[in-house]
Amino acid sequence: MINIMAQHWQIIYYETQEGHCPVEEFIRNQQIRQRAKILNWIELLESTGPQLPRPYADLLTDGIHELRIKVSGDQIRILYFFCYKDYIVLTHPFAKHTNRVPPA
Repeated sequence: MINIMAQHWQIIYYETQEGHCPVEEFIRNQQIRQRAKILNWIELLESTGPQLPRPYADLLTDGIHELRIKVSGDQIRILYFFCYKDYIVLTHPFAKHTNRVPPA
C-alpha cells in the first residue's frame, strides 16, 4: 500500500514595513459572524491550496489569486499567491463593488 501524504499549506499574512497587516486588520474589523466565516474560508484554502475550485477561489493574473467570500450579501475578496512549495501569502482584502476586480 502506498502512503500518500496530502500537501499541507501554511498561511502567511503579508505585513508592511510599518508593521501593518491588511488582512488581519480587515478581519479584526468585521462582526463576529463575518469574522468566523472569513477565517473558515482561509482554513479551507490552507487545507486545499491550489485545488480550491471556482467559485471559492480564482486566478486573476500573474500568479495572483483571489479567495471569494460572500458575507451578509457583500462580496469579499482576499488576494493571495503561492510562495515556494508550502506557503500561501495573503496580501490584501477588499469588498468588491463592481463586476471586475480592480487592477490596483
